[in-house]
Amino acid sequence: MSAAGFLEKLLGDAEVEWVPLGDVTQPTANIKWSEADGVYRYIDLTSVDIKAKRVTEASEITAETAPSRAQKLVEENDVIFATTRPAQQRYCLIDPELAGNVASTGYCVLRAKHNQVLPKWILHWLSTTEFKNYVEENQSGAAYPAISDGKVKSFEIPIPCPDDPVRSLAIQREIVRILDSFNELTAELTAELTARKKQYNHYRDRLLSHPSGKMAWKPLGWVGEVRMCKRVMKNQTSEAGDIPFFKIGTFGREPNAFISRKLFEEFRKKYNYPKIGDVLISASGTIGRAVIFDGEEAYFQDSNIVWLENDESKVLNKYLFYFYQIAKWHVSDGGVIKRLYNDNIKKTLIAVPYPDDPEKSLEEQARIVAILDTFDTLTTSISEGLPREIELREKQYAYYRDQLLSFPKPDAEAA
Repeated sequence: MSAAGFLEKLLGDAEVEWVPLGDVTQPTANIKWSEADGVYRYIDLTSVDIKAKRVTEASEITAETAPSRAQKLVEENDVIFATTRPAQQRYCLIDPELAGNVASTGYCVLRAKHNQVLPKWILHWLSTTEFKNYVEENQSGAAYPAISDGKVKSFEIPIPCPDDPVRSLAIQREIVRILDSFNELTAELTAELTARKKQYNHYRDRLLSHPSGKMAWKPLGWVGEVRMCKRVMKNQTSEAGDIPFFKIGTFGREPNAFISRKLFEEFRKKYNYPKIGDVLISASGTIGRAVIFDGEEAYFQDSNIVWLENDESKVLNKYLFYFYQIAKWHVSDGGVIKRLYNDNIKKTLIAVPYPDDPEKSLEEQARIVAILDTFDTLTTSISEGLPREIELREKQYAYYRDQLLSFPKPDAEAA
């Protein structure tokens, strides 16, 4: 039976009433710090994990240390929704361990009237496309968008059999049970992925710190010289153009600056430019972030994004890429921004197997790379492995959620 057919059978001829969240939730209170004593756990805006939909980190505060935004008391099964940057969809259900603690005023607290609506009924509705669209239409502020608690509570959700609370809650409970089953499977897969990542990190660290066979620690300067692109001035960039120009803030992400093809061709011909397979690394900001250059036309910010000119006669590029993930960089910390200078890079040590036997060394490096490639596919690939499986389960949840929550609206019935 299809989800739509199941919903129709579940509802039968039951009436459905659409009501604002404010009508099926209770008033909540703020903490009175002047009367409070002891230690509280504080749910800040960053405490709720966007993907996992749960509190993953809550700091401890007292009346003396509480920030001004620490105000809203929460109880078990409250649903909290972040009204600051609401498009991020940061929300969760409060578990028993956090009951009686404090949330930021950046959250709207939705406390269900349990004789009318299940807390998880509210929770699943916050994930719908309908609610996302509602938020986008009702938030205000461009640089720091937000939506008021009142607007959140004005969002309407369906209540089946409003005059028969027992049947209404039974219908809600059955739909919630089905949707929870999809989320539970996703949670199990996510936990498995976390375990696999730990396993991957363990083997990566072992393989690259102590390669089997004869090993020697060599400075990266032994591998090759540090290179960088020619400096591009700000007035030579634009918000749109022919060639993406990656700065440290957009390295490995989407570019927000471009240079002309003419300048690109001139600089690529006259100055250093990476070859396909070279491993670019960030030398400021997030130190050591690595990206393998795939040959697509792009230009990179000098001194902030660099690479080793490696001919792979000593060390494979992919071996370098994995090593950069565990490298103990000698970072200079004399200024406001931490920086990795060329000499720091060249002095950084890398474990090289059989360094005096190039053929055997490259063979062993290739073996290690093959093992790590397999782990990497299982833990990061969006087309294979667990990430792909998680993505499919999330899509499955979204499909059945939209089907099972597609209750008729009065205007649709009238039409």
